Amino acid sequence: MKIINLIENTEGAGGCIYAHGLSFYVETEKHKLLLDLGPSGETLENARTLGLDLSVVDTVILSHGHYDHSGGIIPFTKVNDKALIYMQESAVGDYFADDGVDAPERFRYIGIDKNIAALPQVRFLKDDTVIDDELEVFVIKNRSHELPFTNKRLLVRAGDGYKRDDFVHEHFLVIHQEGQSILMSGCAHNGILSILDAYKEKFGGAPDLVVSGFHLMKKTDYSDSELEEIKAIAAELKVYPTKFVTCHCTGTAAFDVMKSIMGDSLEYVHSGEEVKCLCG
Repeated sequence: MKIINLIENTEGAGGCIYAHGLSFYVETEKHKLLLDLGPSGETLENARTLGLDLSVVDTVILSHGHYDHSGGIIPFTKVNDKALIYMQESAVGDYFADDGVDAPERFRYIGIDKNIAALPQVRFLKDDTVIDDELEVFVIKNRSHELPFTNKRLLVRAGDGYKRDDFVHEHFLVIHQEGQSILMSGCAHNGILSILDAYKEKFGGAPDLVVSGFHLMKKTDYSDSELEEIKAIAAELKVYPTKFVTCHCTGTAAFDVMKSIMGDSLEYVHSGEEVKCLCG
């Protein structure tokens, strides 16, 4: 099995573009798939730099309905119009970020390009879905923990106003391979601890490997309470018999705090790099 980051926020493999967004290329025994497609066609440029042929991809999983994970979908369909694209029905909703009263435009659209919804290869999902004996996705039905503090400014349009996004449009990919289980998430907006609890309820136990952003990044300094929340998440993750690989929306500052607690059980994958810590 192979997992390669195609784009994320930090500089990694030589020649690869890095940008705010996320995409992974995954090879399993039966599939060549993509989890998300980053913010733009730059994702495809990185694939070419890495020598990856995206025309042979058969499956795309869109983790949730934000532009920085979906911006490369339309460019991708120009080189591959056969791969099935799976997303939750609600991923086409009107999602916004509140950039504050001093921003030139306070409420900024961060949803997907609406043209994606009209693509014939899109398959809309409503809940947990088994794709085949290797791949399935699941959603959060009941969160066991509070949403991460960084979600407070993320909204969905409701009538003439806005309300806080509850992230029903987010789902999580599970790959079953050679007796092992790999859990992949885009941003873990629902909270990585709630996601792991939902995984345990559905599958029993813990995954062997988790690859996910943790959505803990801020552009300003963390408050004491926010740092304590990051430390508490890391302490709970450390208990799991699982290898964690993170990137993108975790942010390097939060990663450093978590790494100091989690040690070798947590790694960061940069733009263009391969995940080297697969189990087995």
